[in-house]
Amino acid sequence: MIKAITFDLDDTLWDIWPVVERAERLLHDWLMARYPRIAQRFTPLELREMSEEVAALRPAIAHDRTRLRKDALHLAAARAGYAEFDAEAAFAVFFIARNEVALFGEVRPALERLSRRYTLAALSNGNADIRLIGLHDVFSFSLNAIEAGAAKPNPLMFELACRRLSARPEQIVHVGDDPEHDIRGAANAGMRTVWVNRAGREWPGGPRADAEIRDLIELERLLGAWEPDDTPTPAAGDGRYQGIG
Repeated sequence: MIKAITFDLDDTLWDIWPVVERAERLLHDWLMARYPRIAQRFTPLELREMSEEVAALRPAIAHDRTRLRKDALHLAAARAGYAEFDAEAAFAVFFIARNEVALFGEVRPALERLSRRYTLAALSNGNADIRLIGLHDVFSFSLNAIEAGAAKPNPLMFELACRRLSARPEQIVHVGDDPEHDIRGAANAGMRTVWVNRAGREWPGGPRADAEIRDLIELERLLGAWEPDDTPTPAAGDGRYQGIG
């Protein structure tokens, strides 16, 4: 019996990199207006890479995307010669834009239908805010690496999700786009796994997901095949799914 479905967010429910790049440009413009020496010295990409520098220096916070961005901004300000810098205001510019995502077309209707039959939750290594995005009404809760204290594929987030869902791992299906973070992580935690492969990528190797889909319409059809009963599965259109495990 499937009691719940957990979803990755970035690149599973929306395309994240155009969003991040726009957020970084807006942050850079904000810095140019208020702290011009930072913007003149560092490009948006160099500011992002500074987060990676911070993560390498402080691996204990490498899972915390918010902390990394803020500390990177503090570091950039110091290198640009600013003794005082409002990192909270700077990060807010980025964070608001980071949550202005465009859902893939089928996502919202499919989640609404699925939420009438299953408990849905979000599990993300990023710092997306489902309330700002407007998905708080379909997800019972959202967990990220900051709250869990570790990023997927570490089992901590999956174990915490099981406790919050009051469900055993085998009663949960995890859906995500990343073969390592989502598929290997959830499988190691004992969950059934579904790989969202929108771009038609080749499987990178290793144990495969229990199923592969192109979109959430196919997820609805897949769940109907996995769990046939007297309750009709919501209408799912003309998609297809490929069972591979």
